[in-house]
Amino acid sequence: VQLQASGGGLVQTGDSLRLSCAASGLTLSMYHMGWFRQAPGKEREFVAVISRRSGGGPYYADAVKGRFTISTHNAKNTAYLQMNSLKPEDTAVYYCSLTTSVRWTTGWARDSGFWGQGTQVTVSS
Repeated sequence: VQLQASGGGLVQTGDSLRLSCAASGLTLSMYHMGWFRQAPGKEREFVAVISRRSGGGPYYADAVKGRFTISTHNAKNTAYLQMNSLKPEDTAVYYCSLTTSVRWTTGWARDSGFWGQGTQVTVSS
């Protein structure tokens, strides 16, 4: 099982980025799929989640609601996070993750799913 996250970079305030998470070794539609982020010195936090397993979501953290959009492309077995109107406080390493956990709508613990390696997003002011 492998999750390959990509698309991060250095952008300015107000710019957009689209992160991708390509899954191999499993079928994305069997899982709940989420994005998380971890800023320097902070705990990893939930960003967004959607489920092709149950057909639920998407759900977003309040900090990104209205600016970020999570989606999946089942044929490509890939998930995306479209990030618009980026702010310096969005600077973090972004991780994609898959889980079958019963509790998923506000994220899950590290030991409850598969995780990608992370992609750095830096937003300059």
